[in-house]
Amino acid sequence: MMNLPSEITICEVGLRDGLQNEKTIVSTGDKLSLLRDLVDAGFPVIEVGSFMHPKKVPQMADTDDLFKALVNEFPGVEFRALTTNLRGVQRAADCGCKKVKLNVSASREHNLKNLNMTPEESVAGFADCVKAAAEHGIEVSGSISMPFGSPWDGRIPQSEIDSIIDAYLDVGITEISLSDTSGMGVPNQVYEMCSHVHTKFPTVSWWLHFHNTRGVAMANIMAAMEAGMTRFDTSFGGLGGCPFVPGAAGNISSEDVIHMCDESGITTGIDVRKVMAISRKVQTILGHTTDSYLLRAGCSSDLLQTVK
Repeated sequence: MMNLPSEITICEVGLRDGLQNEKTIVSTGDKLSLLRDLVDAGFPVIEVGSFMHPKKVPQMADTDDLFKALVNEFPGVEFRALTTNLRGVQRAADCGCKKVKLNVSASREHNLKNLNMTPEESVAGFADCVKAAAEHGIEVSGSISMPFGSPWDGRIPQSEIDSIIDAYLDVGITEISLSDTSGMGVPNQVYEMCSHVHTKFPTVSWWLHFHNTRGVAMANIMAAMEAGMTRFDTSFGGLGGCPFVPGAAGNISSEDVIHMCDESGITTGIDVRKVMAISRKVQTILGHTTDSYLLRAGCSSDLLQTVK
């Protein structure tokens, strides 16, 4: 019998990880409308955007404005944003953001080529961000991208992943995401790594972030659940990808994961039909279809009603 949790927590990342890869710049008004829809659907955690330089990521230029509009509207929902440096933390403080996420690549070669630092040195440099965030009452989480493999290194030894986790703990970050940005993870590998870190680092709150690049994200989520993980990132319509990884497709679709949980008796607290409506709305805004099985086939219960 599969050892699955009775409930999981889902963070919707479409507004950041999804829209940042789109050529269409979505208006602030449309983003706010989507945000309110996501809250109404029941998402407890939402990644609103990122505090990146507007010239580098123009799709995220209005993240500050979104937080200012939302700061007191939904006190029960956790809104977070991605940042890379101390300037981003200051922007978070100025606009009322109370949760930021920092990120480092698990690829040593990638990190050395781009930043001339090892991943551990990059994480150690986050100490100033953590200190500044604490002064402003901002929570900080961390992310490790490509722990399951990278185009530069292939499979990455578990000892190197553990070393990055230790570096995060050394700067006081105890919430960490394992992010399969390259879409190279497979279920047995995911199970082994999640089982290992869940046991070795019991003080860490874990998030899993899977891209469906090669069609195994759902299987990877199930493997992570078997290993005791209960927090997952998903994206409306399956939007997303990574501009720095060749062929990297989008995230696993929110509605697909929620439907799978509903059919498996796993509670998410999220209304799958409301999420499907949101994803259709996103398709209309962007002017193209997205990678969602549920939008193509409907819920299983719809099929039963049709046959009857």
